[in-house]
Amino acid sequence: ILLSHSNHHEGEADAIANASLLAGFSESAEIKALLASLPDLHEDSVSRETGTERFLVIMDRYQEQPHLLDSHLEWMLNMLLKLIRDEKSPPLLVHLGFKFLYIISKVRGYKTFMQLFPHEVADMQPVLDLLCRQDPKDTETWETRYMLLLWLSMTCLIPFDLSRLDGHLNSEPGLNREPIMDRILAVAKTYLRVSDKSRDAASVLVSKFVTRPDVKQKRLGDFLDWTLTTISQASDLTMEGTVTLDGALQSLAQLFKHGKREDFLQYAPTVLQCLDQKKIAESSLAMLRKLGVKVVQRLGLTFLKPRLAKWRYQRGSRSLAVNLAQSTAAGKVLDAKPELESGSREEDYDIPEEVENVIEQLLGGLKDKETIVRWSAAKGIGRVTGRLPKELADEVVGSVLDCFSFQETDNAWHGGCLALAELGRRGLLLPSRLSDVVPVILKALTYDEKRGACSLGSNVRDAACYVCWAFARAYDPSELKPYVNQIASALVITAIFDRNVTCRKAASAAFQENVGRQGTFPHGIDILTAADYFAVGNLNNCYLTISVYIAGFEEYTKPMIDHLVSRKINHWDGVIRDLATKALHNLTPQAPDYMAKTVVPQLLSMATGMDLHGRHGAILACAEITHALYKVGAEICALIEKLSLSKMPFKEDPVIMFFSVYVCTEQLVSQYLAALRSPEVLTRCGCALALGSLPRFMIHSKLQQVVAHVHTHTYIDKSFAEARRDAATAMARVCVTAGVCAQGSPDSAVCEKNVTAVYEALLDCMNDYITDSRGDVGAWVRAAAMTGLLDLTLQVAGSAPELLSPAICQRMMCCLAQQAAEKIDRYRAHAGSVFLQLLHSTQPVVPHIPHREELLSIFPPHSAESLNWNAASQAFPHVSQLLRLPVYQYHTLLGLAVSVGGLTETTVRYSSHSLFEHLKGIQQDSAALLQFGDTLLRIFRDNLHNDRVSVPFLKMLDQILANSCFELFVSVENHPFCVELLSLCKEEIKKSKDIQKLRSCVAVYCGLILFQGDVRKKILVQLMMLLCHPFPVIRKATASQVYEMLLTYDDVIDAAVLDDVMTVLSDTNWESDLTTVRSHRNQLCDWLGVPRPTVLAKVIQ
Repeated sequence: ILLSHSNHHEGEADAIANASLLAGFSESAEIKALLASLPDLHEDSVSRETGTERFLVIMDRYQEQPHLLDSHLEWMLNMLLKLIRDEKSPPLLVHLGFKFLYIISKVRGYKTFMQLFPHEVADMQPVLDLLCRQDPKDTETWETRYMLLLWLSMTCLIPFDLSRLDGHLNSEPGLNREPIMDRILAVAKTYLRVSDKSRDAASVLVSKFVTRPDVKQKRLGDFLDWTLTTISQASDLTMEGTVTLDGALQSLAQLFKHGKREDFLQYAPTVLQCLDQKKIAESSLAMLRKLGVKVVQRLGLTFLKPRLAKWRYQRGSRSLAVNLAQSTAAGKVLDAKPELESGSREEDYDIPEEVENVIEQLLGGLKDKETIVRWSAAKGIGRVTGRLPKELADEVVGSVLDCFSFQETDNAWHGGCLALAELGRRGLLLPSRLSDVVPVILKALTYDEKRGACSLGSNVRDAACYVCWAFARAYDPSELKPYVNQIASALVITAIFDRNVTCRKAASAAFQENVGRQGTFPHGIDILTAADYFAVGNLNNCYLTISVYIAGFEEYTKPMIDHLVSRKINHWDGVIRDLATKALHNLTPQAPDYMAKTVVPQLLSMATGMDLHGRHGAILACAEITHALYKVGAEICALIEKLSLSKMPFKEDPVIMFFSVYVCTEQLVSQYLAALRSPEVLTRCGCALALGSLPRFMIHSKLQQVVAHVHTHTYIDKSFAEARRDAATAMARVCVTAGVCAQGSPDSAVCEKNVTAVYEALLDCMNDYITDSRGDVGAWVRAAAMTGLLDLTLQVAGSAPELLSPAICQRMMCCLAQQAAEKIDRYRAHAGSVFLQLLHSTQPVVPHIPHREELLSIFPPHSAESLNWNAASQAFPHVSQLLRLPVYQYHTLLGLAVSVGGLTETTVRYSSHSLFEHLKGIQQDSAALLQFGDTLLRIFRDNLHNDRVSVPFLKMLDQILANSCFELFVSVENHPFCVELLSLCKEEIKKSKDIQKLRSCVAVYCGLILFQGDVRKKILVQLMMLLCHPFPVIRKATASQVYEMLLTYDDVIDAAVLDDVMTVLSDTNWESDLTTVRSHRNQLCDWLGVPRPTVLAKVIQ
């Protein structure tokens, strides 16, 4: 088991777990056929694209296991080169062949694949000629240029002086050929400036070509001068300059990597000085900064002698199998070679002063804002430190540790972790430094810096896991033994509680490596079984299941709990806070004493702290832990019961310990009631909800007091809908919790003495229509009241139905009917649901519901579930049927008025259609129509100057009159309905400046013109007055409406003056000044036979 765990490498977990490892290159036959068919398919673009896509799909399967292609690379290369070398192959086929070669090199890696290219003397000239014929600016054939450059790089390795290939350059008269050396350098320089991937291949060509002995002797200095000049002159502010800098820096990095130290040492100071002057590290482009770091580290390695430090720590053989096979294991082995000494004689050499500059730049690179730069700098730190004397190397380690101060950013922490991992992996971090390093890594494993609405640090935690993984492979178990419990606990905590799945998986992999390599982690194999690489992928599973299992091992219990309390219940992410509190609930049985005596006091202090997230998490955690402790107590009680039933003898030894929590109920309830008067609205909301959540024993004998205080705040907080909503919710909850007892005390239960007051308070909330900038916030209060009425009514009906008087039930059902007819879909649906639950309730039956039988016929129980109250097309046809029932007519029509006169198209359409269907059914029933008219007038009268109702009501009246719904009343002289309606309209718009209301009233006046008698003259007078309204828009709208009215009803005025009246109405500019308009208006009054309105003079006192 240890072998299997320890030989596991990063990146292989997915493949192993999913059993997706490939056994071999199974598509070789298909690939062979595909390559052989290239001459046939290259001419057809569709076939060419299909073949290329298929080849790409097959190759991509081997990205994770490219070594499986090794035995097949040669024949694939030969087949493609055969096509390329064939003189009869058209250019398109040649480019296609090189594209396939690029795909293979991308999968296998260019370093491996390029070695297979033929590189004999005869190959150099054709490859160079073919490359020279390419167009560097052709974006379609960059793969061809890329592969030719790699091929040319291999041909440069021939061990012959290139001058021998030139022959006699001037042998032919008039022909002056350029030497091959110069041609290759010119090609390299050209392609170092291109913007495609050929630039990368050109840098490889430079590293192979310029380091040749003959080229190095003649051209190295010149090429470095050209490179440094290019760097000095190029600007990273332009695209062209950026590309040029990229190519030059790549070539320098490759040269100093592959060249011999003695050849490049003389140029290194000059190159370093050029880079310092250019300030590559300050560039805004991450790729340039990365290349700058690469060049600097290669310069550092050039300054230092290429030797391994004798002081470095070596664990011994890297093969675990060899280590396990050895019968005696040494704790620390300095080296396998006995002749190497530990003295300082080998280290006694001068360190060039430029090395300090190099290390300083690399340390700065650790703090770069881009990961690729930090990673390159970390590798550079490891490489350079490996060549330094012990004292200087220790100073470098100290500088790396400075990255972990609290003033540094997450970038510095991440770079520092990468550097420590590299140093440890290379044996450059001596065990004596572990006491400084381990605490830093433990902090990095929980690094989480809040930034705005999120946090930074997942990359730091991931890198810290990499450090732990590297340490497992680098150190002997005896060296890490003092830190095992700390590292194990920290990795387990990260593996199961980290918010980021990448960090959890990294921690799991590091823990697994330590279990295999170190073998000292407590319960390592058991934990790995539960928290393997894939199990930690599910966050809920980690918090709620795996954590409980791991907490069963006492070494991890308290660290896990402490981490949740200190780092997770105050987390910025609400989901993490919620999961953390649930995890604490689940962990409580593992350490109930610790929870009760240590954790809960900490949480109580956090609950009153300044941090909002901390307060929220602490309150939730207190609730969860308290509940868990209650469960533990219940289990103890069950144990006592069973022990008693078993008659187990008791020897006066303490076998069971109890703890109790005493709460002063008087003080708590009084505190909540006093807080209802707090100036802070959220405090009032919270205390109201807290009162509603108190258990029965705490509100016993205080019900009347609580209800009175809460009732006060259902109407006193006019400007805070949240407080009124929570007060309504609390009132219902308190009453439900207290219970019902018909003859009981009003201080302890809902009874005949207080039931009416409670219902009146909740029903009053149903009339809350207060609005603010958020809209109809009173709807929150109405919804809370409806929910409270449902809960309370079902409880009263079940315990003492005699308390529900007919008056209470009627008012409640009427209010619900009104809400079920209103315009907001969500609250209409809520009201309809409550209405039907009360109507259809059988256990218990709600008494005294008016018209129960008729309601059941409208809303049959079997169809109630299928009725979608949110859909206006389904709700209003049912609701409008309540208009037939006298008890419900007023409230239903009141709700419909708001919907019919509303703004939402679907609501208006379906509500008005349902209303007119009802009116159509009573057209011939004068009594029903008269009752409907009286209800309309009563609603208008009750809501005068209440714009929430009156404006949509006038719109509804306009529609009713336009549809001739009162045809029976029209022929009656001065019908009372028309007379009173006219009076109410006049009163409604008196001194009004509401444009919408005034226009609606004009429309109603024009609809009332159908009624016979003197009332018609009064209506015309009102219209004439509106023709001279102070608002031009009202004058114009009135003229337009009157014009349409006269077109529609030709019997309103005398036919002799009709044409004149119509001409004045249409031709007059009613938006001009009032003096001009008034003269036209007075002329109309004369023609219509109505008195001219006169302007009343203001009385000045």
